[in-house]
Amino acid sequence: MDVSATTARRYLLGRQGLWPGRRWAGRRGTARALHAIELLQMDPLNIVARSHDLALHSRVRDYRPEYLDELLYKKHEFFDAGGTLEARPMRELPYWQVPMRRRAAARRWGAFAAQHADEMEAARAALRERGPLGNRDFNDGPRIANNYRGRKLSALALYCLWLSGEVMTHHRQNFERVYDLRENVVPREHDWVAPEAEAEQFLMRKWLAHQGLATAREWQRTAQWMVERPVSRDEARRWLDEALAAGDLAEVGVEGHAELYYVLKPDARSLKALEAGRLPRGWQPLDTTSETEAVFLAPLDIVSARGRAKPWFNFDYIWEVYKPASQRRWGYYVLPILWGDRLVGRLDPRLDRSSGTLAIDGFWLEARETGRDEAFAAALARGLASLARFVEAKRVDVAAVSPPRLRAYLKAELKGVGLGRG
Repeated sequence: MDVSATTARRYLLGRQGLWPGRRWAGRRGTARALHAIELLQMDPLNIVARSHDLALHSRVRDYRPEYLDELLYKKHEFFDAGGTLEARPMRELPYWQVPMRRRAAARRWGAFAAQHADEMEAARAALRERGPLGNRDFNDGPRIANNYRGRKLSALALYCLWLSGEVMTHHRQNFERVYDLRENVVPREHDWVAPEAEAEQFLMRKWLAHQGLATAREWQRTAQWMVERPVSRDEARRWLDEALAAGDLAEVGVEGHAELYYVLKPDARSLKALEAGRLPRGWQPLDTTSETEAVFLAPLDIVSARGRAKPWFNFDYIWEVYKPASQRRWGYYVLPILWGDRLVGRLDPRLDRSSGTLAIDGFWLEARETGRDEAFAAALARGLASLARFVEAKRVDVAAVSPPRLRAYLKAELKGVGLGRG
């Protein structure tokens, strides 16, 4: 199957629930969005809102952060796991337990567990007797040099147990994990371990569902990371060939791209519908579309993060928050602006909680004419108002937006909906 670049771009956005507009709403819509996203990367940094909350806000009408908290830590329909911290469906835990255990047993953490067996057992005993517990509940014990995962051996012991799935996140306090034993968190029907080969097959298909489209090289490069064991190029290629032979995958040629892409066979129907000019089943937006309301993509959104913005949108994007200020090209917390099916610019938002102001500290458009487009101006104003309400800002400061005519329009529109300065 061959498709245009526009079809591929719309499919990638739509598969992730970002195009043509929000199609989920509220608490249950948040759960449906999480299943569709497949993997939601989480991050603690909260400049305007946390990356995972921005990702869900861009997909779910009337989303609130407490909805995700409820699904993760009260209803336990999802769980968080690392090292790349992600929210995953709880029903998938039997498959994830295979790489989780491998990660904890690998050289770094396996050596830690062997060297500090007493601390590991002490953490288990404390959770059995006093759990749920967080790092702060372990006041005594040896201190270590500064480590990204903690400054106490007890903190590293808890983290190691969490990596393996022996303990889970019971809840969070200011985003810090509070742990409990797995059997106290996981519903009994999900507390088992899948056969290794079945788990690996499931996880590779899940990764492709998350990506939407991927080349053979991307498949091979990712296999080792997904299953947490060495995977040779030949083995990864064999997995791909077997999935193709079984009819699980389809090959896709994309206009302007030299390499073939692969897609899950059920998702190929969406590509065919889009290529024929039809909206895939279930993609109808609830109200606004990305044409009528600009969307600000989360820093870790899979459609634009990890180098994907360039090949699919011809858009340079690197989250610069962890770069020294002198090395930043754009700004501290820059987000891509999605309008329609294109990334047309960037903005650097910051929430001043003391004054209730959503400040736009930087604003850059890819093309100058976009700033003169009345449809874009209206969509941008609506997007800023939506973001401001989500973060509970009382006003929006657009002083950094240019050109001046666009800035004046935004000020007037935001003032008209009660979000103007003053």
